Amino acid sequence: MARAFDLLIWDLDGTLIESRDDLVDAVNATRRHMGFDPLPAYTVASYVGNGAPVLIRRALGDAVPQADVDHALDHFIRHYYMHCLDKTALYPGVLEALDRLADAGVKLAILTNKPVMISKRIVAGLGLTELFFRIYGGNSFDEKKPNPVGILHLMSEANASRERTLMIGDSRVDIETARNARSKSCGVLWGLQPETLADPRPDFTIAEAHELVSIVLTKL
Repeated sequence: MARAFDLLIWDLDGTLIESRDDLVDAVNATRRHMGFDPLPAYTVASYVGNGAPVLIRRALGDAVPQADVDHALDHFIRHYYMHCLDKTALYPGVLEALDRLADAGVKLAILTNKPVMISKRIVAGLGLTELFFRIYGGNSFDEKKPNPVGILHLMSEANASRERTLMIGDSRVDIETARNARSKSCGVLWGLQPETLADPRPDFTIAEAHELVSIVLTKL
């Protein structure tokens, strides 16, 4: 089998893992801590993708002072760290696809805007750590996605070209990150925000994880 890509960079929430319930629970626990009523799950899900500070700011609203948001963020991080594996699981077919790609020698990495400590805890808890040569989170670099710094850093570490690097994600943020790095992108339709994939459009779109294997691995 030949490879169309040497490096696959995965988003985490909504791409590798179904984490909505744990995120919703943690956000609403934080809102209760701050004296607010809970939000609907679909509202919280629409706030995910730009990192924990943005998530909590959106969850509390613009009128809340920044000092209170900072306090709420600390509470959220502590609560979510303890409960990030309560309900979170891999999406169907993801593990099988990862195994096939790793066996074919494709380098796999994670680039998420979720805090890196929590990201690594989830990946380890799901038994995936050995599949990924790097796991970077929203606090791993000075800038978060869609800034391309994470992709560019991973390409350098993997010695992979832009043309043979593929960013996989469920939202506009991931596709914009790939475009900013001038690499390729793949949108997944099972995630938290697939409706945002309409603009900008990814180079590939998949409805099931096994479709990615067909895109990456080609017969000679």
